[in-house]
Amino acid sequence: MVKIIQNKVQLSNGKLEPALFQSYSDTIAGRSATITYSILSSHNISGSMENLRLRFDSMASHDITYVGIIQTARASGLKSFPIPYVLTNCHNSLCAVGGTINEDDHLYGLSAAKKYGGEFVPAHLAVIHQYMRERYASPGKMILASDSHTRYGPAGTLSVGEGGPELVKQLLGRTYDIKYPEVIAVWLEGRPRPGVGPQDVALAIIHATFKNEFVKNKVLEFIGPGVSNLSMDYRFGIDVMTTESACLSSVWRTDRHVRDFLEIHGRSGEYAELNPSEGACYDGAIVVELDKIEPMIALPFHPSNCYTIREFKENMEDILAAVDEDAAKLLNLKSPVESLRSKIRDGRFVVDQAFVGGCSGGLYQNIIRMAEILGGSSIGSDGFSLSVYPASQPMMIKLTENGTLTTLMNSGAVIRSAFCGPCFGAGDIPGNGGFSVRHATRNFPNREGSKPSEGQISYVALMDARSIAATALNGGVLTAATELDSPPQDTVETDYSFNDAPYRNRVYFGYGNPKPDTKLVFGPNIADWPEQIPLPENLLIGIASAIYDPVTTTDELIPSGETSSYRSNPIKLASYALSRKDPKYVERAGEIRALEIERRNCLSSELEATSRAKLSESLSEYLGDRDYRTWGIGSAVFALKPGDGSAREQAASCQRVLGGVANIVQDYATKRYRSNVINWGMLPFTLDDAGTYGIAPGDKIAVPNIRKALIDGETEIPAQLIQGDRITEITLKLPGITKEERDIILAGCLINYYAN
Repeated sequence: MVKIIQNKVQLSNGKLEPALFQSYSDTIAGRSATITYSILSSHNISGSMENLRLRFDSMASHDITYVGIIQTARASGLKSFPIPYVLTNCHNSLCAVGGTINEDDHLYGLSAAKKYGGEFVPAHLAVIHQYMRERYASPGKMILASDSHTRYGPAGTLSVGEGGPELVKQLLGRTYDIKYPEVIAVWLEGRPRPGVGPQDVALAIIHATFKNEFVKNKVLEFIGPGVSNLSMDYRFGIDVMTTESACLSSVWRTDRHVRDFLEIHGRSGEYAELNPSEGACYDGAIVVELDKIEPMIALPFHPSNCYTIREFKENMEDILAAVDEDAAKLLNLKSPVESLRSKIRDGRFVVDQAFVGGCSGGLYQNIIRMAEILGGSSIGSDGFSLSVYPASQPMMIKLTENGTLTTLMNSGAVIRSAFCGPCFGAGDIPGNGGFSVRHATRNFPNREGSKPSEGQISYVALMDARSIAATALNGGVLTAATELDSPPQDTVETDYSFNDAPYRNRVYFGYGNPKPDTKLVFGPNIADWPEQIPLPENLLIGIASAIYDPVTTTDELIPSGETSSYRSNPIKLASYALSRKDPKYVERAGEIRALEIERRNCLSSELEATSRAKLSESLSEYLGDRDYRTWGIGSAVFALKPGDGSAREQAASCQRVLGGVANIVQDYATKRYRSNVINWGMLPFTLDDAGTYGIAPGDKIAVPNIRKALIDGETEIPAQLIQGDRITEITLKLPGITKEERDIILAGCLINYYAN
């Protein structure tokens, strides 16, 4: 189905061939013939294609990220939005947690759009990425958004999902700085079989690439004859899931279907043909034979944990036993729970719930295919339920007009508004022990909303809408759409028509017309970022949490779901950091922070410079013989590979608010998480063979002369690991750190850096 080519390839006579280079200049020429190069070069202002400084055409944020971003930008001197900035309200849309705090965020967003000249999309009108597809994505553009699933490649747009500080930089006229990324060709050939949907293709790609890190922090360029055999919805459905491969971005060649898509959305003048030129060189390739893709299922607890549904059904007992083992390890279960093998009844696997929606599932053709499969037949009156969330109000209008939603409702499906909630635990949370199949983006531990601290557990598997509909047709018995007698064939052409009346009548369009006299509307939960201090001369780092999982997700670093409602209040949100993974972390970090606060108080008091007598016994004992005037104290999270998943800056900012000064890791799962660590003033250390030292909470790491090392551009930092009476000399590394990144850490955080 999916073949990986590790070596460089080039486009020759319409085919991918092994690259044959005569010189370095040949390599450069081949690279410049890619679509990726043409887009990056047109947005780069550095004068060097090795070290990019990019400016984007537009940006977007949703309601659990835009408050923090605008608050940071305000503190850094924001006057008006220099490019179109879309604020959507698709995450905390229900306003069901915390009294008024969710709607208070929305009112803040509207007032900010008026004051600074932004575009405000009220709740339930569209999920963020569907709105950007409909209104902004077009060939040759670049879009930055504060959500990891920012992918608009099928429109010819190279898009990036990042943490809030990177958007702040754009708002302040700065740049997005990266090394030129490697580019991987994704060669599509053939045509999907009836019953096989975009999620099936996407999961097959993720399965082939995530664990081996083949595309990590790289750009995927989709080319090949198979592209034109896919509708735009099908392409978007594959593309949005590429985030789960850990790639940086993606872009697709364009054709007449892209032109038609833009014409449908009233933007035909924005079309441009994008194709790689003869000789285009790629750093590797993924060959996808679309006609060989089968319906897939990604079992808990990661989108890469994939099987074909056929394989799963043939080996249910063994596969589910492995999932049970993963649950026991990842969820730190304190007592046994019922095995998932209990879901096997009469040799069939029975699920409890199904959901289709959001930026991956809630697309027009997915929902059309579901209605064709169900045809009004009952999904049953037992415990199984099905919810469908079209991704935008214009889409909802068309699905209503053509009777699709009526068909689904006649079957027993529940239709809801454009809302991302079930994707991150803010809606349709399964019952305890429940198993939900979803055409959504992620199935990380507890992401669906269960609370392990209260003894709850539920499970999510990812599937395509077509197989979910087939499963619903059988009352919850797991069924691949290809098992149906006549599974529907996806067509390239579409009958879709776009009615933008909901946007014209409800969206606030303020770009280019800021109203600086407008007062921002602050609810009681909206708070400024706490002040951070510059990096001290020396650091004594206390390990507040040590995580030995192969990968740590941002959902584990700071939970989503109802916790997201507190993102506008940095101090309150920080109290939830690692609450599901390491419930003692906040307490440990707080104890270390209290020592640092005492140290600072001693510095600002009238104590004699040489006096240690006035230090508390606990502070004196913690410092040992180190001088409190020059040794700062802070906490760190140790993890093997943190940062997979969401772009949320709060995965790092919560650590900083609690006194965090560093992450110590084997490797970072994503570029975006490492950037968040840096932008919040923490040191992004790596440690070779990190898992061999037995690092645990309570250990300390002494890093002398760290400030001087950063100023001098050092990337290998001598340090001492202190584990009780044992001291081990170690080398902490800062690979690839730039001068600006060093300066941000020296200043204490991005806000301080701009204030300086």
